[in-house]
Amino acid sequence: MREQWDLYTNHRMKTGRTIYRGESIPDGYYHQVVSVWIKNSKDEYLLSQRHPSKNHPLRWECTGGSVICGETSLQGAIREVKEELGVRLDSKKGTLLYRVRRNHLKDFYDVWMFTADISIDDLQLEQSEVIDAQWLNKAEIISMYNNNQLHPLINNLDEIL
Repeated sequence: MREQWDLYTNHRMKTGRTIYRGESIPDGYYHQVVSVWIKNSKDEYLLSQRHPSKNHPLRWECTGGSVICGETSLQGAIREVKEELGVRLDSKKGTLLYRVRRNHLKDFYDVWMFTADISIDDLQLEQSEVIDAQWLNKAEIISMYNNNQLHPLINNLDEIL
């Protein structure tokens, strides 16, 4: 089933219009996208490695994706983590770190932080999207960023870590 997205005005007001993934977003409209950072009690962050057939193959990233029709940003964040990692997050343990309108991508981008102690062995990776996962500390993530091992849209690490 193809993903369907709500379209928003530049003031983040729902328009009542929708499009399907893969269709061009009309000029003047936006859709919602989320990134989900998960931090454990050891101050480590859970990153996953992208499937080789995806854009930016084998790059490491936090979980994320597009919010589908009828979802809130928080609901989309929780769904994406469940789909890609097989983990159900507690909505009460999530904090919206920041949100921004990215005109060049025609989206509203929300970055969430959740706290959870999850064993790598308990993850159920969505094989078509994710091939590996690991817990990393701040210094390791910065090193990966400096070595171009992270997804290129990951930025603002100072606000996140």
